[in-house]
Amino acid sequence: MSQKGDSNLYKFHRPKINLRETPHPLKEESKACLKRLASYRSKPPKLTFPRSRCAAVLVALFVGRMGDLYVLLSRRSATLRSYAGDTSLPGGKVDPQDKTIEDTARREAFEEIGLPIDRQKAPLLCVLEPFMARDQIIVTPVVVLILNNDVRPILNAAEVATLFSHPLAAFLSESPFPTEPEVMELPYHSFDDIPWKWGKAKEQKIRMHRFLTGREAGGVKPVFGLTAAIMIEVAKIGYAREPEFEVDAENQPSQLERIVSAMKYAEHFKEAMREENLDPERLPDPSKFAHHGRRRDPRRRRGRSRL
Repeated sequence: MSQKGDSNLYKFHRPKINLRETPHPLKEESKACLKRLASYRSKPPKLTFPRSRCAAVLVALFVGRMGDLYVLLSRRSATLRSYAGDTSLPGGKVDPQDKTIEDTARREAFEEIGLPIDRQKAPLLCVLEPFMARDQIIVTPVVVLILNNDVRPILNAAEVATLFSHPLAAFLSESPFPTEPEVMELPYHSFDDIPWKWGKAKEQKIRMHRFLTGREAGGVKPVFGLTAAIMIEVAKIGYAREPEFEVDAENQPSQLERIVSAMKYAEHFKEAMREENLDPERLPDPSKFAHHGRRRDPRRRRGRSRL
């Protein structure tokens, strides 16, 4: 997955993390979750992605007062040209000065919400396999743990309207907040199955999940689409269990199958590849990367824990 002349983009330094440094005592479930995330090892395919179509998001976890894990989410500014008002993770495209995809995620989080680029205050837990965002861009999630809850956000008003948190474990549940008024009136979790543009079989669809935030009355949109998919995967790995709902549609293409299809067939991807001296015609058949809806073990590819 490395780029020509840019082989370090997907390499990372993994520091040893002391969980006794968390601002609040961890529940045993939270401690086990962090250990699994810290020992997780993604195994990127040996493909060359066009750098101009690569991006990263920062999944910033922190420990709440009761020892549970939460993730920072933001409401995008209503003035943005794309995804205006959506609930999202901080992130953006790789810049020329970014040496690694982790640099991209941390830089974007600093620019958007003021999270310090400090690997001691927010050490790296793991990096997930890349996701495909609406056939437009390849997004890699970078998961960190905020050890200092005294960090105060500084929002970039041009990009972010509000910042809030959501329980990580809630992304595995159908209804985690039965007493919340918004959730009593509407289902906490729902989904839509969207036809896949590049599917050889017409029945192939992509499941787009939706989670209420409990802040809809204030104009905050649910966690939806790519952000929801990323958070489901992080929670699956960390808590080592499947959600209470079916994650994929029947015969849903894998993320890698979607990525290779976009690189091979989408004109904007092919143009980007040619500009970087890459040949889209040499890509393998996307169906080679299909998993046909088979569930993956969320505990796979675990290395030695750094906690």
